[in-house]
Amino acid sequence: MATFPTDLRYSADHEWVDDSVPATVGITDTATEALGDIVYLELPSVGDVIEAGSVIGEVESTKSVSELFAPVSGTVVEVNRQAIDDPSVVNADPYGDGWLLKVQVSGEGELMDAEAYEVLTQEG
Repeated sequence: MATFPTDLRYSADHEWVDDSVPATVGITDTATEALGDIVYLELPSVGDVIEAGSVIGEVESTKSVSELFAPVSGTVVEVNRQAIDDPSVVNADPYGDGWLLKVQVSGEGELMDAEAYEVLTQEG
């Protein structure tokens, strides 16, 4: 059963972002459930400038390869090396240890609260 922490905001592409500075970005457990066991992550590098809505990497699972989209614009200031070295941490704890990157935010894409995201996932 998917969970939707209320302190996060969500993109329609199943990424989440928090309001910390810098902001932490990850993928939702809805995404991890759909993907299955994640075996490889391709993430942007520290210093890369990302644009909300643009492709910033890939997630490879035992089922498929999916693109990652930036929920916010800004500069990548940290990448989760633990998740790159052991992608299963994303499946195990997508809202905790399985975060993907930290971004110094300069702008936001279209984001929704947990309630709206839950409605979206039930429609899909």
